[in-house]
Amino acid sequence: MAFLPIALIVAQLGAPAGSDPATLRCTNPFSGTTWDVAINRARRTADSFPADITEKTIKWHDVTRGWRYEFDRASGELTIVYASSLGGSFLRNNCHFVRQSGTAPG
Repeated sequence: MAFLPIALIVAQLGAPAGSDPATLRCTNPFSGTTWDVAINRARRTADSFPADITEKTIKWHDVTRGWRYEFDRASGELTIVYASSLGGSFLRNNCHFVRQSGTAPG
């Protein structure tokens, strides 16, 4: 059963199984603040915004704020890039898929 540990890692950090909606829970490493991002593979959305969902990343653009997001499935790192009059900045946060009641992990 050498495949079991790899399968568990992929289940935690990888794509949500099938087309079911999944929840990505993110944490700001400095403040400890957490928030959820709704991922829907069937609709190809992240928090209701159109998303590019691949085996390696999930990328989306929040058109209301102008922010861009990129979730790296291998590391669990979410990078948020936002523009400003001073040139913009980026934030890095840690994320993982969480179990939804009655479903298998993301």
